[in-house]
Amino acid sequence: MDIRIYNTLSKTKETFKPIKNGEVGMYHCGPTVYDRAHIGNLRAYVFADTLRRMFEYNDYKVKQVINITDVGHLSGENAGDADAGEDKMTKALIRENMPLTLSAMHEIATKYFDAYVEDLKELKIELPQAFPRASDTIEQDIQFIKKLEEKGFVYTTSDGVYFDTSKFKGYGKLGENEKSAEKDEARARIATNSEKKNHRDFAVWKLSAKQIIGHEVSPIGWDSPWGKGFPGWHIECSVMSQMNLGQPFDIHTGGIDHIPVHHNNEIAQSESAYGVPLANYWMHNAFITIKNAKMAKSEGNYITLQTLEEKQISPLAYRYWLLTAHYRSPVNFTYSAVESAQKALIRLLSTVSSYPDGGKAIVAYAERFHSFVNDDLSMPEAVALVWNLVNDNNQSPADKRATLIEFDQVLGLGIAEVPHMGEAHLPTAEIPAVITALAEAREDARKTKEWDKADALRQEIQDRGFDIIDTDKSNNKTGTGYSIIAR
Repeated sequence: MDIRIYNTLSKTKETFKPIKNGEVGMYHCGPTVYDRAHIGNLRAYVFADTLRRMFEYNDYKVKQVINITDVGHLSGENAGDADAGEDKMTKALIRENMPLTLSAMHEIATKYFDAYVEDLKELKIELPQAFPRASDTIEQDIQFIKKLEEKGFVYTTSDGVYFDTSKFKGYGKLGENEKSAEKDEARARIATNSEKKNHRDFAVWKLSAKQIIGHEVSPIGWDSPWGKGFPGWHIECSVMSQMNLGQPFDIHTGGIDHIPVHHNNEIAQSESAYGVPLANYWMHNAFITIKNAKMAKSEGNYITLQTLEEKQISPLAYRYWLLTAHYRSPVNFTYSAVESAQKALIRLLSTVSSYPDGGKAIVAYAERFHSFVNDDLSMPEAVALVWNLVNDNNQSPADKRATLIEFDQVLGLGIAEVPHMGEAHLPTAEIPAVITALAEAREDARKTKEWDKADALRQEIQDRGFDIIDTDKSNNKTGTGYSIIAR
């Protein structure tokens, strides 16, 4: 069965064609390990894990790489502008009253890397084959920059080495998000660095600052032909992906915020250095918002897995909630939504525990599930199919269990770990007309982008004991853009 995925580069769904038959190499932009990841960050890794599981479900051998940024670099959008702000790693050192040294930076990075891995495990995310750390590839970064220098793609200024975007004719071909043009205009109006030839030029090597947040310090960083400093954020990814997967490799993923700057910059420098594409497919997940604003540490507008657990919400309930929306669809976080997802997950696992062992996967259901997950990870349809199966009284409980365990190879909800507890089977509930009417009203509100009204209607549906899962209309036999399930 063909696998179709949405390629940000072509803006279309494409049939996946691997570089090596039966194998897929994937690179995912990893965290800067200066603090705990928030649940908005973690959406990218649930998405990446679901993608990996889908390929493994299709009998692909997967090599997965998540990089770890554990060195200082300026954290502004252009990652190299002189006024972009202090780097995140240095801020973490100051926040935790640690000395401004490379050894302290390594210590704090290890602390938060370990916390990040624990978060992945809590979400049942399969760990990648490689977690390369930026601090281990400094020499390779320097050699990469020398290659660009020899080819005439970079120039030096008083604060570092910059990539000349005018020398790369395809710059920006990955595209821009809806706000990037406005941001470019703002950068063009503000002379952030008068030595830059173009406002889009970006640092590939940044010289260490002698003064950081008011602290007089000896410059920290690594020696290089251009002076002591740090590699640019974009250089790190180009180097670590090439070292672990070669160039080109199959799939590069990240959040949509990486599209206009970080990923375009990766493409520019990697293709300039090696003369071939960096990756054949680019996939990006949408944001999680909270109170209709992007979740971000910089805004103090974020929630961690630990916050959820303090409120008695399981990380797996959060994973389940994410699966009820397509990875390219923005979702607005509310506690009530995730609490409802937890109730649905508990009901699902409880029901599975009532099914006996010894069944066989139901071919018709398995084929539909396979078609959904192979269609650009249509997970809302896959979740709706789970509930269709649970409520299908024409199937034997043992076969249901076997089929759901097969589905869990992609879902990653721990269904396969649920023990058989008895023969009781929860009754199927009919969908009342009032719930259908509320769902239709919510769909109308979504079409007119009345998000607050849509959220209120969803809440009313949940308060009445039902969940609504948004789906692809073309894949839903009801002809609607949603499915309704009883809790």
